[in-house]
Amino acid sequence: MAVDELQAIIQRCQILEEADFKGEDFNLFQVAGQKCLEDGCAAQLLEVIKNEKNKVIIKNMGWNLISPLVRCIFMYEQKDDKREQCLKILDQLAQLCNPKELFLGLLEQIEQTSGEQVCQTVMLLLQPLQTVLLKLQNKKAYSVGLSLAVIMNQLTPLPVPYTRQQIEEDKLGLCQCCNAVVDFAKPFVNEAVKNMEKSSEYNDMELKEELLKFCMKSLRYPLLTAQFEQLEGIEEHPFRRFATEIIDILWDIRELIPLVFSHRKGKSPLWENQEFADIEQKNDADSLACLSYLMFVQHFGIDCFPIVFSPSYLLQCNMIHIEVLLKRTEESILSKGLDLFESCLLRMEDNSLLHQYLEFRDFISIPQDLVKVMTLCPIEHLRKKSLSILQLFIDKFDAEGKYTLFRCLLKTSNHAGVEGYIIKNIKDQIHLSLTKASDNIWFTGHHLVSLLGLVFLLPEGAETDLLQNSDRIMASLNLLRYLVIKDCESDNQTGVWAALANIEHNFLKPLRVGLNMSKAHYEAEIKNKKENRREAHSSTTVSSVTVSGEKMPAMTTEMQLQVLHSALFTFDLIESVLARVEELMEVKIKAVMDEN
Repeated sequence: MAVDELQAIIQRCQILEEADFKGEDFNLFQVAGQKCLEDGCAAQLLEVIKNEKNKVIIKNMGWNLISPLVRCIFMYEQKDDKREQCLKILDQLAQLCNPKELFLGLLEQIEQTSGEQVCQTVMLLLQPLQTVLLKLQNKKAYSVGLSLAVIMNQLTPLPVPYTRQQIEEDKLGLCQCCNAVVDFAKPFVNEAVKNMEKSSEYNDMELKEELLKFCMKSLRYPLLTAQFEQLEGIEEHPFRRFATEIIDILWDIRELIPLVFSHRKGKSPLWENQEFADIEQKNDADSLACLSYLMFVQHFGIDCFPIVFSPSYLLQCNMIHIEVLLKRTEESILSKGLDLFESCLLRMEDNSLLHQYLEFRDFISIPQDLVKVMTLCPIEHLRKKSLSILQLFIDKFDAEGKYTLFRCLLKTSNHAGVEGYIIKNIKDQIHLSLTKASDNIWFTGHHLVSLLGLVFLLPEGAETDLLQNSDRIMASLNLLRYLVIKDCESDNQTGVWAALANIEHNFLKPLRVGLNMSKAHYEAEIKNKKENRREAHSSTTVSSVTVSGEKMPAMTTEMQLQVLHSALFTFDLIESVLARVEELMEVKIKAVMDEN
């Protein structure tokens, strides 16, 4: 019945001229063709389409069958004969239909799909879409760019497989689809290369610009989120292959090296809306950061890279990309920033990075970003890695660079643990200065005295929260103990003996007062808790306690007492080191007086 209806419409249209086709004819053809497909008459429909007499009708009306055709293809099983016939119909339409009309029909079908069918639909329609685009004469570059943009926009909301299991399963087909899209683009890459060889006119560069946009988008998604480590059991890592293809396209269109060494080079539209301009700038920054990671960490395209640049210059070029990645919170992206930073630093020798590099903003802001990762990131292995990279960064600077960096971090970190770590580094540098034959002016004499002014200091005097600042205080006391032991008052290489009065006034005296106040407060708290426990005749009462300015979770009285005793133990530890430092100072001063 459906086939008879279609034949009747075909016979009616065969006697009409192409210009006489009406909207009603298009609608009747679409309805009849759809019924044929739904009734399982794909073989008969295929015969109608292949009939040479119907060539003009199919050329003008065939594109209307795309939507019902795609629905039927997904309805049948993979090896069903009717599915094969539907696929042959799709191939015939790609060959026979008006390219412009079919192009719009295919794109509309891709745009309308969603969820789990996105990748299936894209992979199904890539071949006919490529066939149609290769036929287009006018606005080919624009049409290729529009096709790639629509496809990538449809893929972008899909989650990127990250673990080995997710990549193997490829549940939504994203891994397979991404590589299919690259294969789809290859003929247009070849055409763009030929255009570049012939001419440098803008009209001949349009296709190159569209391919560049596609590569930038691909770097941002899925490559920015993907992981690239070789996985056991996976012979060809799909995202490694995709990354290789994208790098190859950039190389072929002569954009790889310019992108690595500059900001976005393409012609960005001038947005009237500043918000849109900011979004595009951020997107480009993400793409370029991913490109640098692929080249310098994963070594994609590294064979094309000139080997004339110094490690310090490469570090300088990559700092902007490292900063972009370190400001992200996603594990897959943040880890790329740490890997890129580490890779750049490992190329350099210790003490080779000149202090002048700290005049660049990134060289100051990125250590602060590392500190945030160290102290705020919930992922332990990333916290540990950021600490090791901070140490690596410190090690690469010359003496003046280390000195400047220490001053900066002591002023900006606002974290006692980090400050304690920096003070330990200062101690190590002083030790090197005192034990080496070469004279290091930055960690001895008046330069060091200036730096020690930032070390031997309680932020809020005697009222400083000693528990919260215990890491910094212990590191400072250990440094002072080291200086008193290592540096004789008669030599005073470090200048610490001349600064002793300031250290006593700004650090030791308020520390003693603060210890007495803190111990008295905590001892009173312990006494109150014990009295309350006796009154309640039970240690299971649940309440809260405030330690170091922060309210702790609800705890039993016994648990609260343990916390308070732990705080007292910390104060006792600080007090014992303080007493030892004062004792050493007295001994040294007495020895000098006796000698005099």
